[in-house]
Amino acid sequence: MKVVTQLYHSDKSSTVAFYSHKRVICVNLLSSRAIQKVDMFGSVVVGIGTAGFVRIRDMLAPLPSSAAEKLSVKGFISRRTLEEQQGVKQITIEDALRRDDIKVAFVCTENAVHEENIRTFLEAGKHVCVEYPMAMTYKTAVDLWDLAQEKGVVLHEEHIELLTADFKQLKKDIAGKKLEEGSLHFTGGPLKPGFGFPAFSGIARLTWLVDLFGELSVTAASMEEDQENKYMKMTTQLMTKEQKPLTWIEERGPGLPRVKNINFRFDSCTMTQLPPAAREPVGLFMQDLVLFSQKLLGQVPRDQLHAERHRVLHCLELADRIQQLSQQGQGSAQDA
Repeated sequence: MKVVTQLYHSDKSSTVAFYSHKRVICVNLLSSRAIQKVDMFGSVVVGIGTAGFVRIRDMLAPLPSSAAEKLSVKGFISRRTLEEQQGVKQITIEDALRRDDIKVAFVCTENAVHEENIRTFLEAGKHVCVEYPMAMTYKTAVDLWDLAQEKGVVLHEEHIELLTADFKQLKKDIAGKKLEEGSLHFTGGPLKPGFGFPAFSGIARLTWLVDLFGELSVTAASMEEDQENKYMKMTTQLMTKEQKPLTWIEERGPGLPRVKNINFRFDSCTMTQLPPAAREPVGLFMQDLVLFSQKLLGQVPRDQLHAERHRVLHCLELADRIQQLSQQGQGSAQDA
């Protein structure tokens, strides 16, 4: 169904109309000026692993003079019964959904339950920040983003891999160069249950390739797995719009170091190592927190929001196709 969006702006509010041949949905959104009048965005953290711990830490001590100062953590949610975390009390999901002072949810659970938590908070009219990937299928992600638009709230998928100093330097170094072929080979330890198929759990690497080289297509994908020894290797053949081949490998097993190995051959040079880059003073999760807060305050340009959504959905669509080919045991997309 084709959807055409028209925006009508006024000083007080904006009405977004989504037109189709079957229905018209009108959503009243606060304008940037009105959003900026909000004193604080009360927040709840769902899931207390490493990411959840860092989210609480960063909201308790946000970057000075940044948009993140508008966030205030009100509690955390966990399946376990826990003591206070960094002085923050545990609350129930029912309380979080009911309370008017909680306007934002940070979903930091295992990947398999991202969809359920996102949908629950979006339905309640809460803004959501979720660790990648937001869902385990492309279609689900589209549905969630459409729901966020319908509710007039922000849905943000974290991608701290694009904020690392080495990636930023790599992007600068390859600017203007023409790719001939390349590969990205990631190795790491075994994943815990609930993280999903490697094309989704490792979507950060796929996002790197898309951000560096533009839209891609999948030409082949395969999967080697030894469950008894907790070993797996996914190999994906990709193609740029300029018909240049890229290989993406995700390999995990006991004792494998967490490393990204690159080999990019350009028209003028070949890069086989990530460039050295000075460590930045602001942490990755804090950078992401500031970006999310800027979205809440209406400070992010519309074209940037559109480009981000397009990139996220494109990567999830690729991951869907990779999983389909790998599980069918078919080496070529043309044969599928």
